[in-house]
Amino acid sequence: MPRTSAWKADINYFARLPAGKIALWCYLAWYLATVATHFDPSPAIWLSSLGISAIIGIALLLSVSGKPDRWQTLRLFMMPFCVSSFSSLIKGKGYVLVFPPTLRENLLPVGCCVAFLLFVAIAKACILPKQS
Repeated sequence: MPRTSAWKADINYFARLPAGKIALWCYLAWYLATVATHFDPSPAIWLSSLGISAIIGIALLLSVSGKPDRWQTLRLFMMPFCVSSFSSLIKGKGYVLVFPPTLRENLLPVGCCVAFLLFVAIAKACILPKQS
């Protein structure tokens, strides 16, 4: 597949995202922004998160009826990894639920989500009317 075709396929994917998957992408943006600002190289955090991911991911996989596609399977394992590592990274840092204690610290994850939403809106505006 030529490079421009792959690029168009990626844009088309984002243009056609349903609301639920847009929310999942925003969760990922929030998680990555938190990891970027509170990264801890301690192997214990990441190995524990991998273990939890394996245990809970398998349980979630067993609970799904039918054969999940590869992206759904990835999400079933990635979500417990992200949740457990997120909780370890923010422990003792004054977070309220998933929100950092200061407005300044909230700007990066909120900005990442807003940037993603704008990207999706632009993709929808550029792709969907042309491919009716």
